[in-house]
Amino acid sequence: MRAKIAVCILALAAMGLAHDEGKGKPVTITGTVIDTGCYFSHDAIGEKHADCAAMCARKGVPLAIVDAAGKVYMPIAADHQNQNANLLPFVEKKVTVAGTLIEKGGTAGLTIKTIEAAQ
Repeated sequence: MRAKIAVCILALAAMGLAHDEGKGKPVTITGTVIDTGCYFSHDAIGEKHADCAAMCARKGVPLAIVDAAGKVYMPIAADHQNQNANLLPFVEKKVTVAGTLIEKGGTAGLTIKTIEAAQ
């Protein structure tokens, strides 16, 4: 139950951050695309978790990106569209993302301009 509440809070925070897209700073980050439900509730991450993460994402669980230091970046969009479709091909894989970082209330939001598999 706590995991569902945490996911909902993160999703709402990310939606709120979308209104602030003009703010922030350009960044390029490398990290792993995760499904937030399993990541927060039982630390699930990696290739062994890819099928579960993809299923969760298709059911609406938000995907996010976690870097090597453990910082989680919630993808946001000014057009209020769910970013799962853009991230789903990379679920539980390392990616390099260029975009705009917007931090608010302890949450890191990331508008994605480009995304590619990390080398």
